[in-house]
Amino acid sequence: MSTSVVLPALGESVTEGTVTRWLKNVGDTVQEDEGLLEISTDKVDTEIPSPVSGVLEEILVQEDETIEVGAILAKIGDGSSAPASSAPADEAPAETAEAPAEEAQPEPEAPAAAPEPPAEAAPADSGDATEVRLPELGESVTEGTVTRWLKAVGDDVEVDEPLLEISTDKVDTEIPSPVAGKLQEILVAEDETVEVGAALARIGSGAAPAAQPEPEAPKAEEPAPEPEAPAAEQPAEEAPKAEAPQAAAPAPKAEAPAPKAEAAPAPADSVVASNDEVTYVTPLVRRLAQQQGVDLATVTGSGVGGRIRKEDVLKAAEAAKAPAAAAPAAAPTAAAPAPVEVSPLRGTTQKMSRLRKVIAERAVASMQATAQLTTVVEVDVTKVAAYRDAVKAQFQEKTGDKLSFLPFFALAAIEALQAFPIVNATVDGDSIVYPESENVSIAVDTERGLLTPVIRDAGGKNLAQLAREIADLAARTRDNKLKPDELAGGTFTLTNTGSRGALFDTPIVFLPQSAILGLGAVVKKPGVVSVDGKDAISVRSYVYLALSYDHRIIDGADAARFLGAVKARLEAAQFEAQLGI
Repeated sequence: MSTSVVLPALGESVTEGTVTRWLKNVGDTVQEDEGLLEISTDKVDTEIPSPVSGVLEEILVQEDETIEVGAILAKIGDGSSAPASSAPADEAPAETAEAPAEEAQPEPEAPAAAPEPPAEAAPADSGDATEVRLPELGESVTEGTVTRWLKAVGDDVEVDEPLLEISTDKVDTEIPSPVAGKLQEILVAEDETVEVGAALARIGSGAAPAAQPEPEAPKAEEPAPEPEAPAAEQPAEEAPKAEAPQAAAPAPKAEAPAPKAEAAPAPADSVVASNDEVTYVTPLVRRLAQQQGVDLATVTGSGVGGRIRKEDVLKAAEAAKAPAAAAPAAAPTAAAPAPVEVSPLRGTTQKMSRLRKVIAERAVASMQATAQLTTVVEVDVTKVAAYRDAVKAQFQEKTGDKLSFLPFFALAAIEALQAFPIVNATVDGDSIVYPESENVSIAVDTERGLLTPVIRDAGGKNLAQLAREIADLAARTRDNKLKPDELAGGTFTLTNTGSRGALFDTPIVFLPQSAILGLGAVVKKPGVVSVDGKDAISVRSYVYLALSYDHRIIDGADAARFLGAVKARLEAAQFEAQLGI
């Protein structure tokens, strides 16, 4: 009996997904929860796991095909149906007759089957050029800005190979090629903003199919009329151009026939330096590697298909510094501090990223449209610190998460929002809207800028649940793995400026919200306490809480009452019932 693998729900506003790569072939044995394929939706790429253990008998949706949520992707069974359907599932129907030979002689026939995907795409492109359009990038995203072209006019591209980088007000992403062929025309220049659905480029055959084994000739004709490719981009383009001839390295037996080697790499992980087997990396990772002085050729990727992630670069950087740090270890502890690392940005002028422009515009619009002010209180969190120290080891053992101060502050703020809903309200013309739930945005500092993923229905969550969601959202925000809907719908914001040592600040309220709570650093200092009815000096732990709010609907007394409730909750430190373990 076969089990159907269906496309699951992937977000509140996501209705369809595109298969970018199959990780298993028909006939392969798969384990439950093992990755079967990669799906791309809006700006998020994810893996679909196998729901059961068994044999992949049939693939029903081919790579680059878009389907709706709930559609059947494949069938998994005991393997009795696999041989009959293995050929049509992975190859075009015309290749069905070749499948038995492919199974009987796997080594010589495997390279022969690889060129078929380009051969399929070539007829589609040989007549008319295929337009590459800006796809939908989320429910509220209507436009995107071209930040960089990864290919130049005249370059050969494979199906799903990244063509360009697009920046929106939420996420930076890459746009893959929908077909294989030659990039004939670039229609949108770098730094130009276009609406969803606009044509970005045209891809066609570029030359007669017979000329494919000799790609040098067409490339000699194209670079001359290539105004879209700036000179500064040429070094970055060199690596992808070397892709076709060098790609034979993973399959030595196919070195002689160039066309067969071209189709060998998986579309989602294009090789950019074949001698070192470096897989395709995102611009963020590439830039981080340059900043850290890490050679990507020496890094082993831990992502899907061996893709190099930010964490891989940081680990490589730490490993490179380890030997140098070992020598001074024996030096006296009073050694001079390490010199400040000079930023390469000194003396340069850089364009704002799309995200930075949006943040700037919204900050100015918010300050112009609202009447903002900030109220600050000092809170004695000595009891919270003691309770946290007493339970954090057990908490981490049972939940796998570290217990920081942030979940305590979040819980106290959420309870105060329920008591004083004006702080959670929004302005709609001359009306005040009181939401029925507390959807708390958590400010996360990333290399791309400040983003605020949302904890939904936070009012019913305990410390363990809040700690888990905060850690998960922060990690996925920094890795650019959030769904678009996870950045929308917040009614109140927490920003932990104390994580960088700040005592407090006056954070800006971003519309349509009416308030934001800034959490300062927890510091120890002398404080006055009562001992046997007499004042005494004791070492205490304190934190400043700064509430910025829209004075159009929130008065200073409202802010004081809200902060007073948060302060009382934290100083009482009675969180045993809300620990959640």
